[in-house]
Amino acid sequence: MPELRHDALTGRLVLLAPGRSSRPHTTTPADPTAAGDKAQSSCPFCGGHERETPPEVARTGDGPPDGPGWRVRVVPNLYPIVGGPDAGSGATGAHEVIVLSPDHGAAFGDLDDDHAAEVLTVLRARARVHADAGRAHVQLLINQGRAAGASIAHPHAQLVALDFVPPSVAVAVERFSSSGADLVLDDQADAISAGAGVVVGDEVRAWCPAGSVSPFEVRIAALAGGTNVESATDGQVLGTAVVLRDVLRALGRALDRPAYNVVVHNAPAGPRAPGDAEGPFHWWLEVAPRIGVVAGFELGTGVLVNTVAPEDAATRLREHL
Repeated sequence: MPELRHDALTGRLVLLAPGRSSRPHTTTPADPTAAGDKAQSSCPFCGGHERETPPEVARTGDGPPDGPGWRVRVVPNLYPIVGGPDAGSGATGAHEVIVLSPDHGAAFGDLDDDHAAEVLTVLRARARVHADAGRAHVQLLINQGRAAGASIAHPHAQLVALDFVPPSVAVAVERFSSSGADLVLDDQADAISAGAGVVVGDEVRAWCPAGSVSPFEVRIAALAGGTNVESATDGQVLGTAVVLRDVLRALGRALDRPAYNVVVHNAPAGPRAPGDAEGPFHWWLEVAPRIGVVAGFELGTGVLVNTVAPEDAATRLREHL
């Protein structure tokens, strides 16, 4: 039976309707190979093609700047959302690409522990750079696959540093402040008690929230996390990176490597010491596989429809960990 659920963390409403997953489909899906991605031989993010990107702003590993030998590489985005010499008022900022690896086929779920932690450490370092430069908010994300918005197949993350606080971020901070509680910790506790825990560690946990707005949505958080990723300790970075890698690997096994988005939900930037847990917020990661479609009902009502119960999704993911 359909069930209306409220996501206490975000305030969103979702109609859980598992029965719709068995409805017939007579439409033809788009060919995923149509207008395919550039061949690996011409990929600007592959090792040996460093001169095909703007000059790098950071890297880990060996080798000279803009040459081979790197493990993680950061370059300005050639097609920025914000920033650049012609940015208008309100659209100033910075947009960077973080290439996860020289390997064209290595998504985050394919990395080993050290490399996964290295990627997230680089993301934290770049977030700190832009926070220290006075940017108002730093958004970190991974779009993997065309259905998730990626235009280049080579796995990469992105950083968008804004000179304004986005409305949804301001609303999220206000929700924490007015609740008088840590909504992230409450959300994971509710999910785990309902059997929707995916990774239940002592320091970092992953779970399918009771109010999942899409099939197999997963949230990940360090239990002692502060208000934003810039304040994360080395231990929190390592634990979060490994859990994220494990969750993405399980999703790949359960759903045949779907396209997905990873979003870091971050408080506005500010001067905070590593490990600072003060403030009415708790940063967390959202993993959203792109296996559903937002259709007319959702656009018209703002109420999202999920056809997979989060408890069932968590059970399947645990089987593939």
